[in-house]
Amino acid sequence: MIIGSTREGRFSEKPANWIAQHLRERDDIETRLLDLRDFPMPFFDQPVPPASPGRAPYSHEVVHKWTAEIAQADGFVFVTPEYNYGPPAVLKNALDWVYPEWNRKAAAFVSYGSVAGARGVQQLRQIAIELQLAPVRSSVHIPVATLWAHFQGGDVDAGLAELSGPAGILIDDLLWWTTALKTARTASTS
Repeated sequence: MIIGSTREGRFSEKPANWIAQHLRERDDIETRLLDLRDFPMPFFDQPVPPASPGRAPYSHEVVHKWTAEIAQADGFVFVTPEYNYGPPAVLKNALDWVYPEWNRKAAAFVSYGSVAGARGVQQLRQIAIELQLAPVRSSVHIPVATLWAHFQGGDVDAGLAELSGPAGILIDDLLWWTTALKTARTASTS
């Protein structure tokens, strides 16, 4: 689970904890919550991108920590708002710092914002493909009414509960692809 917003008063913690709880109900899954607030990476400024063969090791300590977390995971759920028709800059930056650690792993998306975050997810899917992540088709798009409930002190849990069906489908798809890709990665290194 990756929380893709660092804003003060953010909503993303609520859907992240909600989808994490759904994941924890499944057998044989270890779920970790990675909050970008805990990884204050500078904007990517390296002379060569992480995908470059023979590039120098990551020079920032927080990037080492972030990269280690990504390397350990077999699949990802990105919880993200949509800002101005796309994902937040902090999430894009976190994606850009890493390359081989993302490769050949599954990714799913839980989003909110204008148009329930669908346009931000569309951009993230394209970025994920370039990083050799395999984005699953199913997503959870949280309606604006649930987001507004957060800002107005309303019942966010009720709005999220209505999305249990799509959450189950997302998790089924993510786990299928995570297992298939892990099996293929293991076979290719044997």
